[in-house]
Amino acid sequence: MFLESSFIPFPSEVVMIPAGYLAHLGEMNFFLVILCGILGSLFGALLNYYLALFLGREILLKYGKYVFFDAKTMEKMETFFAKHGHISTFSGRLIPVVRQYISLPAGLGRMPLARFCLFTTLGAGIWIAILTTLGYFLGQNEELLKEYLHWITFGLIVFVFFGIALYVWIGRYRRESK
Repeated sequence: MFLESSFIPFPSEVVMIPAGYLAHLGEMNFFLVILCGILGSLFGALLNYYLALFLGREILLKYGKYVFFDAKTMEKMETFFAKHGHISTFSGRLIPVVRQYISLPAGLGRMPLARFCLFTTLGAGIWIAILTTLGYFLGQNEELLKEYLHWITFGLIVFVFFGIALYVWIGRYRRESK
């Protein structure tokens, strides 16, 4: 799970589903599997966060001009993560491909560490609990696992879409009522 949350693309399904199945067989503890998965995800995310925080800024400001990235863009990203980093990090952890890389803009945007850890843990925890539960209940049924995983991923993307829409609507409502 450390690898999956760092910049190395490694699918969490390869680890958490079999671990859930082993928990079903009594060879592992279901809750420890989830806890270890969450901790691995958090530590992998922290690696990306700190790489972006300490190395990414310098590299992007020096070479970013080649990809249309400048100090003004960095400023916008910092402002965005100061206001919306929590929802971005949480929802990013639920979306395939994005989950591996959401820590990079959070580090670049200097998102507060405690907030980053909280929302990374919440988002990763949901995904890990889903995968572990699938492995626990479906175990060796590969076809059913693929079908359920497809629908769950689609459902999470829809959930994230509506969650962000609700977040935007509440933000607008609060600004208008002031």
